[in-house]
Parts: sequence; C-alpha cells; structure tokens
Amino acid sequence: MRKFGVEEVLLLVDAATLRPSPLGEQAVVLHHGITSSGSGLATELKQEQIESVCPPQTTLEGQLQAIRSGRAAADAAAQAAGGRAVALATSPVAAASHFTSSARFAMIADRFGMTAKEQLTNGFHVHVEVSSICEAVAALDQIRVWLPTLLALSANSPFWQGADTGFASYRYQAWSRWPTSGPTEFFGADTGYLNYGQSLLDTTVPLDQAMIYSDARICEHQSTLEVRIADVCLEAEHAAVLAAIIRALVETAARDPQIQPPGIPASLLRVWSWEASRSGTEGKLIHPRSGTPAPAAEVAGALLEQLEPVLEDYGDLDQVRFEVARILRDGSGARAQRQAFASRGRIPDIVAMAIDRTHAGAAEAAASPLSVGRAPAPD
Repeated sequence: MRKFGVEEVLLLVDAATLRPSPLGEQAVVLHHGITSSGSGLATELKQEQIESVCPPQTTLEGQLQAIRSGRAAADAAAQAAGGRAVALATSPVAAASHFTSSARFAMIADRFGMTAKEQLTNGFHVHVEVSSICEAVAALDQIRVWLPTLLALSANSPFWQGADTGFASYRYQAWSRWPTSGPTEFFGADTGYLNYGQSLLDTTVPLDQAMIYSDARICEHQSTLEVRIADVCLEAEHAAVLAAIIRALVETAARDPQIQPPGIPASLLRVWSWEASRSGTEGKLIHPRSGTPAPAAEVAGALLEQLEPVLEDYGDLDQVRFEVARILRDGSGARAQRQAFASRGRIPDIVAMAIDRTHAGAAEAAASPLSVGRAPAPD
C-alpha cells in the first residue's frame, strides 16, 4: 500500500464577524502537543491562514480521519484565539491580509510586491510516496493531463473580495500570478526534471527550491510526489477521496512506466486548467484523450475507468465512485457557496455555511492537544 499524506491550508476568521482575522501565529503558539492522529499545525504566508499537516496514511478511511482530526485541531487553536478555521480556498468577505512574521516572508513580500500582498489563497496538497526520482518523474509525465480534472472536482473558491468572480476556482487564477506556478512540460527523464528546476533557480526569480510552485512537483525534503493544483475542499470526504484518486494516479503510472504519455505542451495544459478553474464540474472540461471539450461527468468517468484496477486493489473503488458521483450531482464547494449566498444575498452566510461543512463529522475525530510547527515556505 503506497503511503499518502495531505496538507490543508485553512482560512482563519473572527468567530463573531466571520471576517478573515490575523490569528495564525497566535493560534499556533497557543496550542502545543500531539493530536491522536499526529497532525501538526503550521503558520503560512499570511496571518489569516493556518496549515494542517496530516501524517501519511495507507487507507482512504485513515486519510479521512486524519483530515477530520487536522481540521478539528486547527479549529481548536483558532477558537482559543477568538476565531474559527474554515475550509475556504479564498475569502468570500472583502478584507486585507497580513504577512506572517519571518525574514523569508519579508523577502517574498519585498520581491513579489502586489502578487504577494494580495495573495490569500488556500490549497490542498497531496504527497504520494515514491521509490526514486525516476519513478516520480515518470509519474509526473503521466498524470499531468489529469490535473485539470482534479482542480474541477475540488473547486471551492467562486468569491473574491466580496464578489462572485464567475469562476468555480478563482484561487487558481490568483495563484497563477506566481511566476513559477502552473503546469510543467513533459520531462521524459529525471535529468529533464532536474535541469528544469535548476534553470528556474538560475534566473534567481524564485528565492529557493520551495518557491517552484508547479501544479505537481517532487518534494525536495521527502520521498514524495506532491500534487498541488487543488483547492482546499469544503468537505473532508471530498478531500480524502481526491487524495485517494491522486495516489491511484501515481500507482497506476508506477505499475506501467513504459506507457508513453501524451506530450501535451504546458501552454495547452494551462488552457485546460483555466477551463477547469472557470467551469468546475458545472460545465465542460477538456478531455485528455481527445483534447476537446466534454461534459465533466464524462471526463471524470474516464479518469476513474483508468484508475479502476488500482482503486479496486486498494479497496477504495466504491467510496471514490460514490463521492465523485456526489460531487457531480450536488456540486463541489463552489456550488455550495453560491447557494448559501443566493438564499439571502449575504456574504457572511457563505462563511457560516462553510464552517458547518468544514467540521461535519468532527465528532469522529479524536480530541487531543495539538502539534506545533512552522512552515518553511508559503504553500
């Protein structure tokens, strides 16, 4: 069973006003210890964020419990500081954001100007165990065409600064301002990947390796392939199933590394991701097998068909099918946010709804003290 772990960046809001609140450093300092799941808490680029770092798992059920426990830990820390932690990929409420205190973040703020100042986006990062850089690069080459589909399934950021953007995932649009973000080219071999990374560093535009913000990358400090394209999901069940799909993508690629994946240019994949960001699961996506638009349900079905042998071997198939069908039927977080706003036309109602949905099932996560950490870079 290939291990996989997740990192969720959550929005911190004031418990009374539901506006983004700069509580990140305070929340992490207030709480110490280890949760029953081993989840850790870390600060992020902005004080209005907190990161839950879940330990590696081998089962989908274990992943779901780890995610719930991590969210409960983050919320307990936030409540101790007068706030709440909520799984929103952007803030629906218009508000300024504040940099977390660190020399590195100060350098990022100075170098990247308005891009960094306006950045308040919360992603979902999935780490999948790999045995070597060769295995990781081969998997990167194979899975890259499916990353826009993952973005669509996770879409949870239709609002920005108090307005509906018309996008299902506006987080992806805002995140794409970073110069090293987005899809990568087809590498073909580990040397291609290594040369690509070194070429970016040689420009001195990114401060370091951690600032290579590709949609998927090889983690520089642990033996994992990290997929970073997704929004933080509104529901823990959606997040756990998305993580299981990503693990299955990597395992499928590893089982048959000789398959020649399509060498779609990164410039074209960027367009595919733009469409996924715009429509989510509500419209059409670009089908990786044809390069043309197709209903989201058809594209998601093709993805699950490709992954079926691995999902079945792992015992994940039924639950993955169920949750993907539920997203396609009921919508992702983007639809839930728009529905919450439509009822009374009040932006704070979106945040209130999201707090409830973020922590649904929290009673199943064991309550215990929290782990403390500090992230080395903005995720």
